[in-house]
Amino acid sequence: MSAFYSAVARYYDAETGDKTDDLALFSRLARAHPGAILDVGCGTGRVLIHLANEGHRIHGIENDPAMLERLEQKLQRQPHLRERLSFVRADAQTCDFDRQFSLVLLSYNALMHFKAQASQLSLLANLRSCLAADGALVIDLPNAAPAYADENNDALTWERNFLDPASGHLVMLQSVSWLDRAAQLLNVDWIYDEIDGDGVLRRLIASHELRYFFLAELRLLLDQCRFQVDAVHGDHEGGKYDDESERMIVFASGKAAHD
Repeated sequence: MSAFYSAVARYYDAETGDKTDDLALFSRLARAHPGAILDVGCGTGRVLIHLANEGHRIHGIENDPAMLERLEQKLQRQPHLRERLSFVRADAQTCDFDRQFSLVLLSYNALMHFKAQASQLSLLANLRSCLAADGALVIDLPNAAPAYADENNDALTWERNFLDPASGHLVMLQSVSWLDRAAQLLNVDWIYDEIDGDGVLRRLIASHELRYFFLAELRLLLDQCRFQVDAVHGDHEGGKYDDESERMIVFASGKAAHD
């Protein structure tokens, strides 16, 4: 995980700058669960900074130093947020959190980085240990069903063009992906073609591997770690979850120790 994000960190904010469709949901959840919030895999602070600007107390955990360096640069431009926003470089599976959280977020595919069952269980158990008694866990994942229905043709796909704010250069992003359906692993080669002012092209190829989840197995993982699933939505507006949903957003709460 870290090697991939270290390679693409310089492009990350420009590439995902229009990713705002989930922020209203997190704002509603933060208001419904007043108290400290934990953002797992906080990256460069997209969700952290949004919620801190709304007045919420939020803590991020991230294991990639390049992503956190970008976050620190943002905070230097908004120093007033440090009263409400904190972050740590650590492994969320083993980090000893020094507080309880009323809301824990695994936003924008964060759980997909935990590919082995042992790491999934370690992560969820650790998050359960720091969840307040009346707290909520939210897991935002892509729905695996449409991906499994598509043919796996290994075709080169154009994703988007964007400008690198640091250099002003045009970056053309393409990808080649293939899905191992038996292992539930999505392998993607992200191809960044950056064109400078003289028309010289520099190419970066960064490989990434992510794991798809189906609802039944996620329910079992959560149950094993003393969570109960309260709701599942198919989008960020509370739509029904079914085979055609774009997302699988799972809302869970903690079970009592004797349950």
